[in-house]
Amino acid sequence: MKNMLREAQKLQTKLMEELRKIRIEGSAGGGMVRIEMDGEQNVLAVKIEPEVFEEKDVAMVEDLILAALNDAKKKVADKTKESFQSITGFPLPGM
Repeated sequence: MKNMLREAQKLQTKLMEELRKIRIEGSAGGGMVRIEMDGEQNVLAVKIEPEVFEEKDVAMVEDLILAALNDAKKKVADKTKESFQSITGFPLPGM
């Protein structure tokens, strides 16, 4: 039982190391708004093309930021699932 727990801890450590390496970019508005996120879902950067502000439509900018964030989060979840399966050989539980 101890060995099994130790092995599970090793796998968890390896997965966390892999997640820290992941860099994903989510985008919206044809790339007008881009959000970079790491595998732990920390937002690393937000880039907004100046043309977005020419419309002076705050609601549109908010919607684009939200869409880019959701796109990045989905990509991180997909990459996490892929990393988990490549490390363990099993699909990520609950996904």
